[in-house]
Amino acid sequence: MTQDKIGKQIATKFGNRLRTRVNGVLIEAEKILMINHQMSDQQDFWSVPGGGMKYGSSAHANLQREYLEETGLEIEVGDFLFVHEFLEPPLHAVELFFEVKLKGGSLHLGTDPELEKENQILKELTWMSLEELRSLPNASVHQIFWTIKSFQDLGLWKGYFNFENKYLK
Repeated sequence: MTQDKIGKQIATKFGNRLRTRVNGVLIEAEKILMINHQMSDQQDFWSVPGGGMKYGSSAHANLQREYLEETGLEIEVGDFLFVHEFLEPPLHAVELFFEVKLKGGSLHLGTDPELEKENQILKELTWMSLEELRSLPNASVHQIFWTIKSFQDLGLWKGYFNFENKYLK
């Protein structure tokens, strides 16, 4: 699929509306599980697994479903960590971040059921050390990772963040 088609698909399926997303931070052996999305500007976008909430399901149930869809892993949802407001038009999301623990399953790159099989944007799933994560350009990584000095920093944050997003008023 060409980059223009990917961008149009992302805008059509997820853009120009406010979405609530759940995200799971899974850390094992000093590595964090990260997933790469193919975006319209040919820039990778790395973040933790997660996705949009479905009406009528709890945040925990939504996160368990998203993890299974994207990674093949069954998780237990732990402590709520923080809220982040993501705005990079046409995308706007209020993101809830939770600590998660591995329960079972088999790690593999899954799919996004909201997208057609031939138009998937999930590109890669991997465990990353802090050094590997910090070696990526900021534009390729979720804003929550831009300034952390350790993975434990993610558990210390409490509250609401938007990291001075230039699009928010």
